[in-house]
Amino acid sequence: MAVNIFDTAYALEKNIRESEEFADLKIQYASLYADEAARKLFDDFRTVQMNLQEKQMTGQPISQEEVVQAQQMVSVIQQNNKITRLIEAEQKMSSVIAEINKIVMKPLEELYSQQQD
Repeated sequence: MAVNIFDTAYALEKNIRESEEFADLKIQYASLYADEAARKLFDDFRTVQMNLQEKQMTGQPISQEEVVQAQQMVSVIQQNNKITRLIEAEQKMSSVIAEINKIVMKPLEELYSQQQD
């Protein structure tokens, strides 16, 4: 009997949406976005973070001023419980996705490792 891989993928999506990790992530996002000051601080942090990542990926130099700004921002956001809880929830969800990715990629890894033998 043939397996419809897309049915499996949609079932996985449903399971992710029903997971404790995703439920907690939604709660933490709602809590953060209900607080205007915390949301603005978080959005500013994400902007700085994305700009630095973009520079790294394109090989552009990162100035000492940008490093100091990022460090100061991290120091400030670590004092905001709503932001730290959201970041923790994001990290947990990211770990789940990484584990799922390892499981999904296992057949290809095995195939490629057999070709090297």
